[in-house]
Amino acid sequence: MNDIAQARKLTALRAAFDWIAAVHVTPQQQALRDLDKAYANFFAGRAGYPSPRKKGVNGAFRFQGREIEVKRLNGKWSAARLPKIGWVKFRDTRLLRGKTMNVTVSLAANGWHIVFACEIDHAVPQNDLPAVGIDRGVANTLTLSTGEHWWMPAGLAEIEPRKRRAQRVLARRKRGSRRHAKARRRVAALQARAARIRQDWRHKASLAIARRFATVVLEDLATRNMTRSARGTVDAPGTNVCQKAGLNRAILEQGWHGFESVLAYKLEERGGYLCKVDPRHTSQTCSACAAVDRQSRESQASFRCCQCGLRAHADHNAAINILRRNTASMIVEEGQPLSVEAITIGGASRPLGNLPLASGGRC
Repeated sequence: MNDIAQARKLTALRAAFDWIAAVHVTPQQQALRDLDKAYANFFAGRAGYPSPRKKGVNGAFRFQGREIEVKRLNGKWSAARLPKIGWVKFRDTRLLRGKTMNVTVSLAANGWHIVFACEIDHAVPQNDLPAVGIDRGVANTLTLSTGEHWWMPAGLAEIEPRKRRAQRVLARRKRGSRRHAKARRRVAALQARAARIRQDWRHKASLAIARRFATVVLEDLATRNMTRSARGTVDAPGTNVCQKAGLNRAILEQGWHGFESVLAYKLEERGGYLCKVDPRHTSQTCSACAAVDRQSRESQASFRCCQCGLRAHADHNAAINILRRNTASMIVEEGQPLSVEAITIGGASRPLGNLPLASGGRC
């Protein structure tokens, strides 16, 4: 039974029950479409078995764009007329462009949100800007092959201890009580604030990079495998479980995959290109002589080649190797000389510093 057959049954249910008819029909039909698509992805092997939506977790509904009317109130606020709800005022972050396809209203820990999905006619320009390699890390969130470092905002570090204290308070509350619900909302609000800071930084970082470079080269990292637990099994217990758990949290807090996703569409919008290369030995390879030796990586931040004596920041050295792997298509093995193509294509080093933040929006 597909979503069309279920929509026919929905018509009969709306005629039989007033509480179902009290809700506009479009969000109900969109929910049936989502369910049909989820099962189609499951049977095609693209996703896992669909999980049921829960109250307080999946608080979102969607309208078609032709059903929504929007009017501008002032420079910061606008209002949208939602069917069977009425006019709802929202904080306007940018002017709507193109044709509105659908509108999603969702509930998060920090309140209600409205999202407009618009179809925009866009001509991709020719992009002749240079290429750059980016090394993603924990101590330095991003390191460019130009020598620049970029870090997550300091506000994230301030939120983490507050969130842990709130989680300890939540653990002492009795489940089902009002104090437990209040403590849970507190934890959710702190997590939502951290997510907003992280997402805002991703957009600003990716926008600044997309404006400066045409080709961005990243390592093809399997983040899910890298953050897998070291707990093991009962028969074969893991080692250094707590240390690995701390590393996993640190990796996930950097939001590597989210940054990659945002950067990809911003580059495509400007005629750029995102390339992913093999990550093997990028941190152990010398960017000057191509010698591969794990002893050259003296520490997290220091790289000194055991062959030619090159001294550089380890992340900067890795970013140069990442860039060259795109241009030379090489996987360097230990003792193999650097290809001629890779020698002639390299990024000039700059003094270390912060990448300038983009202003005036995210896109």
